[in-house]
Amino acid sequence: MPGNLTVRHVATLRRCCGSIQIFRRFPPMHRQLTSIYLPLIVMLPAIAVAQGTLADYDRANSLRETTRNTVFRQKVEPNWTADGKRLWYRIEVAPGEFEFVIVNAIVGTRELAFDQQELAKQLADATKKSVIAERLPFQRLVLINDEDAIEFSAFSGVWKYDRGEKELTRLRDEEPSDQNGEKEGKKNPRRPQGRDAEKREIPEGRQSPDGKWIAFEHNHDLQIRSTSDPAAETITLGTSDTDGGWYSDRHISWSPDSRKLVALRTRQGQQHDVSVVESSPQDQLQPKLHTHNYLKPGDQIPQSTPHLFDVDTKKEIAVSDELFANPWMSPPPIEWSPNSGRFFFTYNQRGHQILRVIAVDAKTGEAQAIVDEQSDTFIDYAYKQFLQILHDSNELIWMSERDGWNHLYLYDLSSGEVRNQVTKGEWVVRKVERVDAERRQIWFQASGIYSEQDPYYIHHCRVNFDGSGLTYLTDGDGTHTVSWSPDRNFLVDTYSRVDQPPVTELRDAETGKLICELERADWSRLLETGWKVPERFVAKGRDNATDIYGVIYRPTNFDETKKYPVIEKIYAGPHGSFVPKAFSDYFSAQSMTELGFIVVQIDSMGTSNRSKAFHDVCAKNLGDSGFPDRIKWINAAANKYPFMDLSRGVGIYGGSAGGQSSTRAVLAFGDFYTVAVSDCGCHDNRMDKIWWNELWMGWPVGPHYEEQSNVTNAHRLTGKLFLTVGELDRNVDPASTMQVVNALIKADKDFDLLVVPGGGHGIGESPYGKRRRQDFFVRHLLGVEPRSR
Repeated sequence: MPGNLTVRHVATLRRCCGSIQIFRRFPPMHRQLTSIYLPLIVMLPAIAVAQGTLADYDRANSLRETTRNTVFRQKVEPNWTADGKRLWYRIEVAPGEFEFVIVNAIVGTRELAFDQQELAKQLADATKKSVIAERLPFQRLVLINDEDAIEFSAFSGVWKYDRGEKELTRLRDEEPSDQNGEKEGKKNPRRPQGRDAEKREIPEGRQSPDGKWIAFEHNHDLQIRSTSDPAAETITLGTSDTDGGWYSDRHISWSPDSRKLVALRTRQGQQHDVSVVESSPQDQLQPKLHTHNYLKPGDQIPQSTPHLFDVDTKKEIAVSDELFANPWMSPPPIEWSPNSGRFFFTYNQRGHQILRVIAVDAKTGEAQAIVDEQSDTFIDYAYKQFLQILHDSNELIWMSERDGWNHLYLYDLSSGEVRNQVTKGEWVVRKVERVDAERRQIWFQASGIYSEQDPYYIHHCRVNFDGSGLTYLTDGDGTHTVSWSPDRNFLVDTYSRVDQPPVTELRDAETGKLICELERADWSRLLETGWKVPERFVAKGRDNATDIYGVIYRPTNFDETKKYPVIEKIYAGPHGSFVPKAFSDYFSAQSMTELGFIVVQIDSMGTSNRSKAFHDVCAKNLGDSGFPDRIKWINAAANKYPFMDLSRGVGIYGGSAGGQSSTRAVLAFGDFYTVAVSDCGCHDNRMDKIWWNELWMGWPVGPHYEEQSNVTNAHRLTGKLFLTVGELDRNVDPASTMQVVNALIKADKDFDLLVVPGGGHGIGESPYGKRRRQDFFVRHLLGVEPRSR
């Protein structure tokens, strides 16, 4: 009989009993068996015996407060002198304690702004009040007397402190402030008050640049009238049509010479009402019905097209819509050339595979495609579009992924030919920050410029219009944020990683050369709490060639000799990348680890900010969610770290698009992912908001929508699934979750469901939702009953 009792049986017995002491209550025969197998139990590998305890829950739920305000010298807010040669800042060095620092940007020196101990002593003597040097009663100062002294306000007075002589002088009483915090007599003239504010915010029509005409909408028609004579005849230029086309005051654009105008005529789309029931309103007993318009993939959308009018002849100049026949529903902004000869707009064709910059001749109405961007998959117009027209040089700057990476191109505005590619290489432009047409330079953010660094780290660069002079202004191994001196001669650069707190430097904005280090954050107090540094981990993806980047989180009581089930926190939305790159003293995934888990986050193929091919994996393929890459990554991590226990399958959770993916995991990859918690998921892309889903899944709506639906695949569930949804979710139709529920019931599948009365989008992140998620994983991955209360 002893040979029939396996290690797994003993582990199960041990888990169920919770304590060896319980064996004493067994009958004598069982105690005899226990005496035989007790050595075996003791020798079992520590398999996180204490995981899921009340102490674990307490630690998990208090982790945010435990780590709060434990990192210092991490936030520099520079204040520059008028000449741009010096800056000062106030930095927290301990809880509630601060230093003032002055930096000479020309020389590259950093020093304390003044003797804080001496100033505190003199200020206390002068005011008869308690003053602590590290907690001075002011936050701001002004450098005066050629920066040999500072001026500050404290205790209702304005004071001067001579930095060299160390002498404090009271200058005057502090000017009182009004209830809005503004100095008396110094009201902000740009802030309209009362009726003036209303008049400025709601203008009537659009006045021509020369002030002679006003154009406006009346009964959906476009009309103009002279401003010189209130009794002048109103002239109708454009009329609404039987198809529902109408004009609006908001979309009227005058030519600079006031002789032409362009107005958008919009054909109304369909009304798609989504109704939700508020079961437990706070102001009445009976439920409430709420209805809102919510377009979904395939719906008829509003479409706006430009119409050109000659004010002199009071007639429309016909413009063929051959180049812009099927526009997306966002009304395009109109931009006129300074000489009034042409106007320009961007055409985004529905389906998002054609994006054009159209120029229209104001005399003839002839339309020309200056830029004609086309893709077999999709053009990410929402997150990777940049256009700046440079009329003085007859050029435009355009962003495109046509060479496989997101880069900038310089176009000839007349011919539509590419003059040159401005940026190029196996890296991506993330954002254009500034275009200097006079110096013919572009400042931009980029990722992947340093091959030895994480390709998602943001760096700051400058390049000439012709592609020459590419200068990297930052270089530290981390992701960067910068602020500029007023004259843009210097920049303050702060960079960090998930495993390194911020470093702040002063750099030359022309060359990127380091001038001096300003601060290096102190995280010693954070580490003293037991906080575990997240680990950056890289493994090959599905093609065995592409690097996939992620993060591993460990609990504060981590013991590498124990075994920890693994949970993935997922968000695979193609509109971005989501693994944290910058430092934080708390990542939400860390609280889950405290219950006895290892938690990971991964950016797989199909997400953004890498190559076009990397991104294109999601095209008409959101059901993929990058799982072939994620599974390889997790297996690679587990092969390296034996404490990552995959024997019970992997857990997964996420919300919104992450809710869709986490459910997809246990339906399509149930042999790997065995426990899922899915909040407010867009489980069927036909049920979700139109813009996000048509961008990635395409238009018209094809059979791939249904094939990848969690509703269609609900019968494939083999693991444990917990669905949560707020009954008043306006971001994702709650019916999307309920249709999965319906399909699961029809397939006779067991699952858990939480519908939160009055809850909106992301209800799974509420305290109750988080606790239920914790309990679900403790119960089904650890195999113990939660002790959360």
